[in-house]
Amino acid sequence: MASVHKKEERYRTLIELGIALSAERNHNRLMEKILLGAKSMCNADGGTLYLMTEAKDGLRFEIMLNDTLNIAMGGTTGKPIPFPPLRLHDDQGEPNHKNVSSSCALTAQTVNIADAYDVDKYDFTGTKAFDAKTGYRSKSFLTVPLKNYEGEVIGVIQLINARDGRNRIVEFGPDITPLIEALASQAAVALDNQRLIEAQKNLFKSFIQVIAGSIDAKSPYTGGHCHRVPAITFMLAQAACDATEGPFADFSLTEDEWYELEVAGGLHDCGKVTTPEYIVDKATKLETIYNRIHEVRMRFEVAKRDAVIAYLEGLVAGEEKADILKARMDAELAQLDADFAFVAECNVGGEFMAPDKVERLKAIAERSWVRTLDDTMGLSLDETRRRTGDEPKPPVAEKMLADKDWHIVPHEINVDVSRYDSEGFKMKPLEHRYNLGELYNLAIGRGTLTAEDRFKINDHIVQTIFMLKALPFPKNLSRVAEWAGGHHEKMDGGGYPKGLKRDEMSLPARMMAVADIFEALTAADRPYKKPKTLSESLKIMSFMVKDQHIDHELWELFLTSGVWKEYAEKYLRPEQVDAVDVSSYLPRKAAE
Repeated sequence: MASVHKKEERYRTLIELGIALSAERNHNRLMEKILLGAKSMCNADGGTLYLMTEAKDGLRFEIMLNDTLNIAMGGTTGKPIPFPPLRLHDDQGEPNHKNVSSSCALTAQTVNIADAYDVDKYDFTGTKAFDAKTGYRSKSFLTVPLKNYEGEVIGVIQLINARDGRNRIVEFGPDITPLIEALASQAAVALDNQRLIEAQKNLFKSFIQVIAGSIDAKSPYTGGHCHRVPAITFMLAQAACDATEGPFADFSLTEDEWYELEVAGGLHDCGKVTTPEYIVDKATKLETIYNRIHEVRMRFEVAKRDAVIAYLEGLVAGEEKADILKARMDAELAQLDADFAFVAECNVGGEFMAPDKVERLKAIAERSWVRTLDDTMGLSLDETRRRTGDEPKPPVAEKMLADKDWHIVPHEINVDVSRYDSEGFKMKPLEHRYNLGELYNLAIGRGTLTAEDRFKINDHIVQTIFMLKALPFPKNLSRVAEWAGGHHEKMDGGGYPKGLKRDEMSLPARMMAVADIFEALTAADRPYKKPKTLSESLKIMSFMVKDQHIDHELWELFLTSGVWKEYAEKYLRPEQVDAVDVSSYLPRKAAE
């Protein structure tokens, strides 16, 4: 009756262990459960769990336990195992069958030894030396291979000194060996599944790094952005987890949520793969793939040559005095130089285009020059499609600056606005894809981007959300799109693409918004601005907090936790790191 009860107990333990092993996701805890479960089923003193090395040329020690000697190494103990891997072959390439564990791995067969001291087949010299040193008696051994679903040996579990009900060392009997083999099979499947999951995670992480790296490499002016924003986000999230009081006292992230945040951070700008490089890097107003100021300059050069030719023709005709003709030419040349200098200054986009400047541009645009060559020759198919075909043939007088019909670039395909509506995006595609009009671009009020350019830049977050929602994320990554897609929203609802307010956003999404702004302000690789110092960046962000663009509680955490300083020490140039008085940016109560 007792034996039946013991057998039922062992089967119950095997079933419970199988369930536990399939649910365990932590590698060290999984190994510990495997060894502890096997040890308890046969009441063994201890055991060792080996796993095959990456090169599959040896068995490395993963966890060692011995209750009698109070030994616990590897696994969750944190104690390293000071033994090198067991080699499966010697220097001549011969299989190592002298060691029982390596022989078990090579043959994929269970080895059951009643007494190690009575066996000549295997070399137990090391075991006997260990016994002599410790006073322990190593006797019965059960060594079982861990075989995955393909029959491949991925490890070995070795148990030592089974004990009976009276605590006597006995051999591992025929009743327990099949159960240990069954447990080993379950363990191998669990370990193999865990390896596959980990391999998938590593593959996905590498994929994220490739995407982020390609986005950064696409433009020399955003290099590192996709790496630095997640770094700041992680620092801020860790600070929130470490908080013991205040609004983040109860905030925490599980292991899955940290991974979810890592994925969201790495892919927060994946939609930028759809943004043309020449839009991201548009450093002047007339820049497309190249800076069209050179075309405009050539027109002024032609106009200056025409002024000289008119002077020379006047001299030949003799209808006016030479000094009058010379004065007229000089005035014309000076005016052309001044007008081009103004156009060139406008092209840089460094100053606000006041109405009087726009009016002067319009006046300059009315000046004409004569084109004598056909400008429909040598065009791409795309440019040819934008021409009407009824343009006047040269020679033709044209304006010095023009907004022509073919400067309008239509959308390549009809934009499905319903997709934007279905996601609740407040921003909608504009009528045209681009407007390359010269006067239109030169008259840009601030910066170098037209409304069409700006939409294309901002649309990267829309495309990010579309791309992430198209991916079949598992349940534990279901919030990636929301966390990644909110870093351009503002707390007052004035952001994009959805115009969300603070309470409509998750905390990780708000964290990423803070990270994105701080990185952008301190970045030293942008074509349109100099890198700001720490104090300048924090001052600007303090105004953004007052304007409800940034979460005020996260802002306080960002300052008081020292995230800004930690990031600066790792990523900013020495000349950017200046003195900062954090208290001046904190609410009075916090400052006191």
